[in-house]
Amino acid sequence: MTATATKADPVTTVEAFFDAYRRHDTLSMVDLCTDNADFSYVPFEIWTKQRVIRGDGKVATLGRPIWEGLINSFPDLTNEVHSITASDDGKVAAVVSIGGCQEKAWGPIAPQGKKYWEPHAFIFDVNDGGKIESLTAYWDSASIYRQLGHMEVD
Repeated sequence: MTATATKADPVTTVEAFFDAYRRHDTLSMVDLCTDNADFSYVPFEIWTKQRVIRGDGKVATLGRPIWEGLINSFPDLTNEVHSITASDDGKVAAVVSIGGCQEKAWGPIAPQGKKYWEPHAFIFDVNDGGKIESLTAYWDSASIYRQLGHMEVD
């Protein structure tokens, strides 16, 4: 960084990320991240007959397909940012509610025309250039399943 360059504001980056998410602009969401940004949706799992897909990987190769799948299944998907807090080293915590009305299947959840609205906790690492290097999210999957009328039985 040169003496005249200024450090990017990580809060502005995270606000732009959720603005793009509300617009369903997954390309802009990815563009706000570094090329090799880490992605972790901790509670995310989709069980199939031969494998389990977990929410750990890279933004471009796992995050974007998950976001696009959600938007496809929940065409009115939106978010409301409740709070964003940042430290001096680029760590950002955001509390965000996300939800919408399900019109298509999402993983094992068949559409019943029901809505969900669930708080999420996000942790971002934003570099000095204003790019997201990693994002991690947490939420209560059981609550979302209940709201959508999906009950799993082993």
